[in-house]
Amino acid sequence: MSKPIVTACIRLRIAAQQAKPSAAIGQALGPLGINMRDFCKEVNAATSQYVSGVPVQLTLTAYSDHSYHFDTKSPQTSWFLKRCAGVEKCSSEPGHVNVGEVTLKQIYEIAKVKQQDPNLKNIPLKSIVSQIINSTKSMGLTVVKKRADGSV
Repeated sequence: MSKPIVTACIRLRIAAQQAKPSAAIGQALGPLGINMRDFCKEVNAATSQYVSGVPVQLTLTAYSDHSYHFDTKSPQTSWFLKRCAGVEKCSSEPGHVNVGEVTLKQIYEIAKVKQQDPNLKNIPLKSIVSQIINSTKSMGLTVVKKRADGSV
C-alpha cells in the first residue's frame, strides 16, 4: 500500500475550544473531503490547553485519502502584546505615536509560551525575546522595566 499524497496545506486561525462547523471552515475543508464535525471535535480537544476563545493558529495537511493532520501553534505575538498593553489597535505611525507599554517581564512570559511552538523549539529564549521587542517597536508599543504605577 502506498503512502497517501499530500493534496493541500492550509493555515487557519480558530478560537480555542470553540471550533464549530461554519462557512469559513467549510470553504477550507469542503473541497478536501474532510468531515467538518470530526475536525471540529479534534481541534477542540487539541486546544483544550488554551483559554476558551483564544485565537489559535493551525496548519492543516490534507491527504489524497481524505485523511488529515494538523499542528497547533500558540496565538500570534501581536495578539499577546495587544492584550498585555491593553490596546485594541496598534499605532498607525510606529516610532512616532506610542499607543501603550509592555514590561520586560511580560515579554519574557510571551517568549516562554512562543518557545513551545514547533518552529521555535530550538531557538534560544534570548533570541525570541529580541524578536518580540522588535515587534513592539513596529506596533507602536514601548518596552519598560516597570509601569508608572509600579506594576511589573
